[in-house]
Amino acid sequence: MERPGATDPFEEAGRRGRARGAEGGFRRAPGRRRGAARAADPDAEAAARPVDPVKEQRKATDLCYALLTARARTRVELKDALLRKGISDQTAELVLGKFDRAGLIDDAAFAEVWVRSRHTYQGLGRRALARELRRKGVADEVAAEAVAAVDDEAEEERARELVRKKLRTMSGLENQVKIRRLVGALARKGYAEGMAYRVVRDELRDAEAESPLDDHLPD
Repeated sequence: MERPGATDPFEEAGRRGRARGAEGGFRRAPGRRRGAARAADPDAEAAARPVDPVKEQRKATDLCYALLTARARTRVELKDALLRKGISDQTAELVLGKFDRAGLIDDAAFAEVWVRSRHTYQGLGRRALARELRRKGVADEVAAEAVAAVDDEAEEERARELVRKKLRTMSGLENQVKIRRLVGALARKGYAEGMAYRVVRDELRDAEAESPLDDHLPD
């Protein structure tokens, strides 16, 4: 027999459940946090550990030697490589300073060799050479001095060599097409527009182009 005022336990449980749902769902058990059982991130743990400065300097030194063994590099190139490998800025500067004092980093010597090589073997003009040196972190005044080794006569002669070589592959093309391609090729190599037009006009005339060029090329 049901006692007066007694409450059905199932009904009471239902009311409590509805109340909890209205409050936004069940509460978490005390002491339990999201992701508590998740495994620790090894990279985060490694980053949190203190860095041994002696080991970091040794690693930076080894990296510099390896990079310089492959080819000459500027100070900026070396520093960028060290930072990408996780070397701190302070350690990178310390190690690079030692390489500087030992004469193993010389941006002026690098620029001189770079200009000579890229001009001779790739046919780059002075504008392109200066752009490349700037991208490699060579100071403007150092780059300008290196690029000045290529004088007007040497630059023009190299441009003519490039045009003659390309002309051998352009038989059968109209002069306008030749002009456009040759001038564009010289421009991509870093030659000034005025020089490019002059060289192309002269070389086409020397090659006894069939149609007159004055209609297509400015003086």
